[in-house]
Amino acid sequence: MTRAVLSLGSNLGDRLGYLRMAVAGFADVLVAASPVYETAPWGVTDQDDFLNAVLIVSGDVDEWGWLRRGQALEQAAGRVRDRRWGPRTLDVDVVTVDGVRSTDPELLLPHPGAHERASVLVPWLDVDPDAEVPGRGRVRDLVAGLDLTGVTRRDDLQLR
Repeated sequence: MTRAVLSLGSNLGDRLGYLRMAVAGFADVLVAASPVYETAPWGVTDQDDFLNAVLIVSGDVDEWGWLRRGQALEQAAGRVRDRRWGPRTLDVDVVTVDGVRSTDPELLLPHPGAHERASVLVPWLDVDPDAEVPGRGRVRDLVAGLDLTGVTRRDDLQLR
């Protein structure tokens, strides 16, 4: 049994619909889903804003199982990987899996950029106020050090 934190993002097409599809895809293992946030793009900034959320899931799945489930949902959403940090219909990142560290290039754990991305940390803090990024510190403290310009909680959008 593992517990994982997954980050969801979409900035193409029916952004909310793609996030809802991901939530439905993890419904059997879903522990918590954050509110939806709208965030400015990170990395490549000449693209539309993202809708983001964080899921906490738990089940008889290892870290590779969480990755494969997320990738299957990305494929179902028509995700095309033609530009790093570019626009996407659905992005499902495995942020952490309790007790697991990985240096495999296909699955780095904890996710190497999570500690500096408001699009991950802010929604994560909503669903787990005591959360920590292994090796980086408490999510609450990491959020306190970020510029939150361009991060808007969208209470008008519901994942379920």
